[in-house]
Amino acid sequence: MGAWLLRRVLYAIPILIGVNLLTFSLFFVVNTPDDMARMQLGVKRVTPEAIADWKRERGYDRPLFVNAEAAGIARFTDTIFFDKSVRLFVFDFGTADDGRDIGREIVERMGPSLAIAIPVFLLGLAVYVCVALLLVFFRYSALDLAGVVVCVALMSISAMFYIIGGQYLVSKVWRLAPISGFADGPPMIPFLILPVVIGVIAGIGASARWYRTIFLEEMDKEYVRTARAKGLSEMRVLFGHVLRNALIPILTGVVVVIPSLFLGSLLYESFFGIPGLGSYTIDAINGQDFAVVRAMVFLGSVLYIVGLVLTDLSYALVDPRVRLG
Repeated sequence: MGAWLLRRVLYAIPILIGVNLLTFSLFFVVNTPDDMARMQLGVKRVTPEAIADWKRERGYDRPLFVNAEAAGIARFTDTIFFDKSVRLFVFDFGTADDGRDIGREIVERMGPSLAIAIPVFLLGLAVYVCVALLLVFFRYSALDLAGVVVCVALMSISAMFYIIGGQYLVSKVWRLAPISGFADGPPMIPFLILPVVIGVIAGIGASARWYRTIFLEEMDKEYVRTARAKGLSEMRVLFGHVLRNALIPILTGVVVVIPSLFLGSLLYESFFGIPGLGSYTIDAINGQDFAVVRAMVFLGSVLYIVGLVLTDLSYALVDPRVRLG
């Protein structure tokens, strides 16, 4: 197990290097340091001296990959790529183009992101599994058919509809929850109710239908027929056998999502005014802040790889066949 885990970690290194190179190259194909300086200075006409000062203060006055004027290893270390991207591998995110410390911003904004992501994740998982079990219990009936139709309809509706519609009805018409905003401590609860409920509702269609498919596949297996032959009730078969055995594919899909919870939600945080990492990334994209964008892309890649490793590890722990193999 230790050797396997080490191999998976080593496999992640070239992936992270490739993601880092691709992000760096794509960003500077679209925006040169001069374009970034004009955007950050916030005026239409800026002098060449102001642009040069801005680039010098932030380290963008050097070559991108190779410094032909330097000697020795400095030809590669005295570059924008080495200064801005290589140190990401030790989680030194540096400073944003506006001078703020990116690492500190990530730590401060991680709490608001988790405050909305964890309730949506846990409550949604419970709701989706319960709805899927209900449909399977009444499988091939009118209730099951209606449930599948509703799930497909919910899948076809954009999350933007749920957000805008929920804000209009719940906040503006019924006045049951704040339309947007955030607060620290217990006062944050009223601000989280609406985005959490909308987040759960928006995922019912796809998730419940997927879990229903998993449960239906288990219902046709030999151990289910054996349990029925022993005289077990349909309820005991469903909850005592099918649900337990279906936890393997469910766990595979759930564990991979857990690390990404730290990144927050771009849509929900932006529309509900939550100062999390999702809104932080949107603001950086709109402001063309390369330092923040590269940091968030790198962090997202790391968390995604961690999720894949945790998925394989959890799969080996719950399935003896994988562990013994």
